[in-house]
Parts: sequence; C-alpha cells; structure tokens
Amino acid sequence: MEYSFNAFYTLIAAVIVLLLGRFLVNNIDFLKRYNIPEPVAGGLVAAVLSLIVHNIWGLSITTSSQLQTSFMLIFFASIGLSANFAKLKEGGIGLVIFLICVASFIIVQNFVGMSLATLLGIDPLIGLIAGSITLTGGHGTAGAWGEILEVEHGIQGALALGMASATFGLIIGGIIGGPLAKLLINRHQLATRSSHPNDMKDQPVYDDGSTEFAQFENPRQVRLITADNAITTLGLFAACLAFAEFMTGVSKGQWFELPTFVWALAGGVILRNVLEGLLKRTIFDRAIDVFGNASLSLYLAMALLSLKLWQLVDLAGPLMVILTAQTLTMALYAAFVTFRVMGKNYDAAVLAAGHCGFGMGATPTAVANMQAITNMYGPSHKAFLIVPLCGAFFVDIINATVIQMILKFFA
Repeated sequence: MEYSFNAFYTLIAAVIVLLLGRFLVNNIDFLKRYNIPEPVAGGLVAAVLSLIVHNIWGLSITTSSQLQTSFMLIFFASIGLSANFAKLKEGGIGLVIFLICVASFIIVQNFVGMSLATLLGIDPLIGLIAGSITLTGGHGTAGAWGEILEVEHGIQGALALGMASATFGLIIGGIIGGPLAKLLINRHQLATRSSHPNDMKDQPVYDDGSTEFAQFENPRQVRLITADNAITTLGLFAACLAFAEFMTGVSKGQWFELPTFVWALAGGVILRNVLEGLLKRTIFDRAIDVFGNASLSLYLAMALLSLKLWQLVDLAGPLMVILTAQTLTMALYAAFVTFRVMGKNYDAAVLAAGHCGFGMGATPTAVANMQAITNMYGPSHKAFLIVPLCGAFFVDIINATVIQMILKFFA
C-alpha cells in the first residue's frame, strides 16, 4: 500500500528529517568529523526506517515533488548568483590552471565510472551516477540529475544510487586527502614552514563575523541580513527561475536544450555579472548564502524521504566496485597530476588535499582536508584562495557542461 503526502505534509516531514539530522550530527562524532550534511544524516535514517516498514508491512510513502523542485532550482540559482567572474583575477593564473586540472579529472572520473559499469554488465549511465554527478557534484547535483535519469533515461533508483554514492564520496574524500598530502610533503621534503595554529586567522573578518572564504558551503556560518536584502534577493531568485522556465521552453528539442536547473544556474551567473560588472549594483551574498543553504537542506530532506532502498539490492555490489575504483583514481590523480601541475611545492600538496575533498565530496570537506595539513605544517594562502573559488561555483558549471554533453551523446 502506498500513501501520498501533499506539499504541506512533505514540508513538515522534511523539517522533522532536518531536526533529526541536526541532533545526530551534533551528538555523533563520526558524522561531525566528516562533515555529513544534516539532511543526509536524518534522511538516510528515514530511508532505512522506510525500508523496514516496506519489508514488514508492505507500506511506502510518496512525497510531493512540487516544493522539492522549487527548492532545487533556488539552490542552483544561488550557485549562479555567487559566481562573480571578477574573482578570477584574485585567483590569477593558478586558479585557471587548477580549473583545467579539475575539468580534466571530471572527464577521467566519468570515463572510469562508465567503463567499469559497462564491464560489469550494467547501464553505463549508472557509472555516470557513480562518477562526477555525485562525487564532484555532491548531493544537490545527485538529486537533480537523478530525477532526470529516472524520468528521461529509465534508470530505476537513480536518485537513491546518487545519494548513496554522494555520501560515500563525502566520507572517503575526508579520509584520503590529509594522508595523501602528508605523504607528498614528507616524500618531497616540503615541510619547511613553521607550524601555524590556524591557517584561517589571517583572513579579513567582515561586519557579520564571516571571513573571505565563509561562503554558502559553510551552512553554520552566522550571516546578518535585513528584510530589504531578503526581499531584493528573493526578487533575484524569482528572475533566475523565470529565466530557467522560459529557456527550458525555448530550448526544448534544440541543440542547446538543457535541464531546467542548469538554466537556473546559468541565469544566476548572467544576472550576477550583469548587475555587478555592467550596472555596478551590489549583490547581497549573505542573503544568497542563507536562501541557498536553506533550499538545499529542504530539497535534500525531501529527496531522501522519497528514497526506495529496496530498489538498490541488485546494484549494491557493482556500485561498490565502481566507487572503490573511483577512490583509487582520485588519489592517483591528485598525487601525479594535481600536485605536479600546480608546482610540486607545499601549496601544491595542500591543493591536492583540497582536490580530494571536493573531487570526492564537497567544498567543506576540501577545506577540512587543507586545514588538517596547514594546522600541522603552516599556512597556504594560495590554496585557501583557489579551492573555495573553484569549489563554490566554477566546478559546478564545468560539471554540468560535461554531464550534459555525455547525456546528449547517449540520447
């Protein structure tokens, strides 16, 4: 028997999942250490309970997708609205080289995933799910593409596979980054700096108490906003979503057809840079961060509520094979490509740790990896400038482009 929740009950259930996740993260050291998002912690518990109820009583719940889709679009619009291309100048040539390195790895990641899926006799698009969709993209991207793969490409359980892969990557990304960087530093004798108690202390602190790198990837950062800022920001989000809906209709069936959430991201990029670059208008990053974080949390909670874990039994083995291979690929790439391309110095070793963080998990994992190194060996201001800029929005734009090209080929 199946029960359906309308939008209001779905929202109530999502909030309960978030509160459960917050309790778990605050009280379980493992979840806190590896930066497991609150909606993921609570949502996975809800998914397991749903599995038990389904197996014993044959009951399942279908949640409303109405609010879920809206929150997803707001989240991706927030990424676009954070994409200030003027910041490219701050990163300099190092940021450009690192972006090329990251873009190349996205291609490698998808090649490994899809090749192994083919060898294991399963749909190669499942390898794409266990590739850059979830590992570089994270839970938000996993949910967005998972829905598309289920509806348009017939990949049953794509959303559940995506959430499982993204969670695995988040944990593994936090495990391999620090030890890899330490190995590189010791092997190449790069530990020439004096120890530094906290790599982040030299950053400028703004009037809201945040630092230069405390962007929307850090949901616990306190940000002060006003009602006027909130209203203006809601207007920006509305414009992004209207643009996304319009372009989805215009591009349907055309060579430039893209999913709605990619158009929402693109709309945010265009709007941000036109307003600041051409019209010289100020964008309220703090409000964008708050709305983007809240939307992502609610979206993930709703997505995880709809997981049907019983659909994954046959794919559990192949999925673990692919994810294990992806872990090895990430470590080798960071050591032999990222580290060498970025200069084979101390900054390059810290960047390699950061790349492991968001190449398998998310930007907070990358920052945690780098802090573990800089707390021991000394600061790396170059790494703490480049990685947040890259992980905040540029990598999502690159990843969406690569995934769309692959899906176009398979379509």
